[in-house]
Amino acid sequence: MFRWKSGDDPHLVDAHLQSRHHDGEAALTLLSVVIPARSEEGCIAATVEHLHLELDVRKIAHEIIVVDDASTDGTAATLERLRRRLPQVVVVKNPGPHGFGRAIVRGVDAMSGDAVVIMMADESDDCRDVVRYWQLLNEGYDCVFGSRFLRGGGVIDYPWFKLLLNRLANLFVRTLFAFRLNDTTNAFKAYRRSVIDGCRPLISPHFNITVELPLKAIVRGYSWISVPVTWRNRRTGESKLKVKEMGSRYLFICLYILLERLLSRGDYRKSVTFTA
Repeated sequence: MFRWKSGDDPHLVDAHLQSRHHDGEAALTLLSVVIPARSEEGCIAATVEHLHLELDVRKIAHEIIVVDDASTDGTAATLERLRRRLPQVVVVKNPGPHGFGRAIVRGVDAMSGDAVVIMMADESDDCRDVVRYWQLLNEGYDCVFGSRFLRGGGVIDYPWFKLLLNRLANLFVRTLFAFRLNDTTNAFKAYRRSVIDGCRPLISPHFNITVELPLKAIVRGYSWISVPVTWRNRRTGESKLKVKEMGSRYLFICLYILLERLLSRGDYRKSVTFTA
């Protein structure tokens, strides 16, 4: 088993902290968790049940939106059993076109909450971190970005070749955008609904949405904090991320948002209103 722990700073905070002030905004009341799932029969029940238990114990009002993205196994039947037993579970079917990014868009389109956490179906993310994300959003941050490579975080059983590519890709993004976020490609992040709406249209059909959302949020002036999280490789099923297919797609999204930053003259930036 391969374990890796980071020695970086324990917290990274965006410099534009004035945007943390949400004068006039109502307190967050309902958390939506969006989980894309394709053929995850072996783990989706445990993921949803553990998440619901953690949020219920912490008395966090929530809904768990699972997007079935063309599963070919028993995922649909498992989700139907969960939905009947847990009223917080919402099942959304993506009729197509398919893809990780498209499934996430389907999920956020269906959300009723005023904040959302995007979470993987394979139990790789820790449910306790969802609670911490919710608490930080309620402190006023627009976004919370989990990083596996901050002190206190780590990865377990990460294939060494994917780990190497991950660190190179994130170094490229950090250099290109000149910020300190060191795990942009991690899907496990949280956003206020206003951020999701402010980042539309979401154009990434596949895993490159994990880069599109945080980069747009940062470039458009939303406040953020990065916190350490632990990631564990899946124990059942197969990864849907195909490294060979994603390189050019990640690059396209990075360049697309870089052009927005350089040429849009702030047309898409968040408007900040201060009250006396």
